[in-house]
Amino acid sequence: MSRHCSEAMTSVSLPMVSIIIPVFNGGENFRRTLSSIKKHIDSTLELIVVVDGGTDTSQQDARQFGAKVLELPDRGGPARARNRGAAIAQGDILFFVDADVTLHADTLSQIQNIFGQQPDLAALIGSYDDAPGATNFLSQYKNLFHHYTHQTAKVEASTFWGACGAIRREVFEAIGGFDEAYRFPSIEDIELGYRLRRAGYRIQLCKSVQVKHLKRWEIGSLLRAEFFYRALPWTELLWRDRQLINDLNLTTSNRLSVVFAFTGLFAGAIALWSPLFLGITLICVLFLLLMNQAVYLFFVRKRNLWFALQVIPWHWLYFLYSGLAFACGTVSYKLRQQKSG
Repeated sequence: MSRHCSEAMTSVSLPMVSIIIPVFNGGENFRRTLSSIKKHIDSTLELIVVVDGGTDTSQQDARQFGAKVLELPDRGGPARARNRGAAIAQGDILFFVDADVTLHADTLSQIQNIFGQQPDLAALIGSYDDAPGATNFLSQYKNLFHHYTHQTAKVEASTFWGACGAIRREVFEAIGGFDEAYRFPSIEDIELGYRLRRAGYRIQLCKSVQVKHLKRWEIGSLLRAEFFYRALPWTELLWRDRQLINDLNLTTSNRLSVVFAFTGLFAGAIALWSPLFLGITLICVLFLLLMNQAVYLFFVRKRNLWFALQVIPWHWLYFLYSGLAFACGTVSYKLRQQKSG
């Protein structure tokens, strides 16, 4: 039997899918999410919304779109909310969606077909599409870069993804669901994926299963989320599980880019007093451009040359704060290990 994600189904019965959305003050983006799902709901699908505290009309919006609504009295994070939604789900497949994405016309049918065709598949993750909802540069860059990362990653995945990720209900229950220690949107989905792989379950990255990300990123929100809610806890997770896999954001090219970015930065600073170090800086710049040329050509194709040129400093900043977060996370993990030892 073929294991290709996009292959059509003809004779296998479709599993029931429970769509689970955690939401905290979802606003207009959440209403757009609900609208995109409502268009494709049928008897093989159920929609569950878990209102994770908040003060807006998310509860009423969900009910208006026919969702089964579970209200939590205070904010406990998406991990807890997803677990509560999964506990009342009736579907064979749990499809976790963020409250700021919209589904494509074939997203749900693809998920049903893939699981129906591959009985040994425990979970799958999809991808953001190449047309982000927010139009400002930072949102376009970040969401397109996420699209590129998934579209160039390995099909046999090493992690899970809560924005567009589906898992068999019995597997989710057996593995214990999401770790509720993550009380804010963080790496609770990555951690779940690591546990799935460690337990021997198969996860597939299905690049044709796509959703559109609507989130608008600004400088402060991006750096805060990337550094404190992703890079730092991910570093500690890497040390805990020792799963430094050459895929997604952890490719060898990315790790080398971090080294060249810091070397170039320090050499450039020293070159202000000793011009001999300017050559080292130029060499680092050249290597960064060569190692990441596929990324920059991708942005040229998807947008234009000027857009790609604006991407370069942001991409190099990404290497710098990722490296800094890895160093800080490593120190934090080692200190806690010493205290507990």
